[in-house]
Amino acid sequence: MHKQITNELIELSLSMFRKNFLGIFHGSISSKIEDDKFMINTKDAIFDELKEDDFILLNFLEDYRYKNASIDSYIHKMIYKNISDAKYICYSMPPNITSYSLNHNIFKPQDYFGSLKYLNLKIYNPKDFNNWYERAPYEISKYLSNKNDLMIIKGYGIYTYSRDIKQLVKKIAIIENSAKILMNIK
Repeated sequence: MHKQITNELIELSLSMFRKNFLGIFHGSISSKIEDDKFMINTKDAIFDELKEDDFILLNFLEDYRYKNASIDSYIHKMIYKNISDAKYICYSMPPNITSYSLNHNIFKPQDYFGSLKYLNLKIYNPKDFNNWYERAPYEISKYLSNKNDLMIIKGYGIYTYSRDIKQLVKKIAIIENSAKILMNIK
């Protein structure tokens, strides 16, 4: 089972890398394996050539393995602990929505697919980036716990979760395409 999940993560990570949703060392993707375990990319993972050993299995009880895991592991852990519907989580930094977030507080897609899925999304302002990674696990988890399955963070990117990995990637693609359209009409 772990091998099948790893293969799905590898395949979709490559697609997201090609679309510029994930960078060479930038972003994170994970899958919940059991109630208190999840698999996430390592901190040195290169998303266009992921292999099985680029993923690490973590328990909610933190141990030495967290040192080799993505810096986003603590955020993923908090989301999994607080949102039972989260089976897959992705942090990505698509360029258009990230750029759009710098100058706006609300994201309101104007295209057909974007407006079908998202009417208005608040763009979360983390304010001080100096201590963001200390606050992020709690702030992101709290925001997503309020019946939001996607969070746009000003100047930082997107956090999203889903029960289905293809739906997770689809959400990112819709948001990014809608942002690209908005950036081209203004």
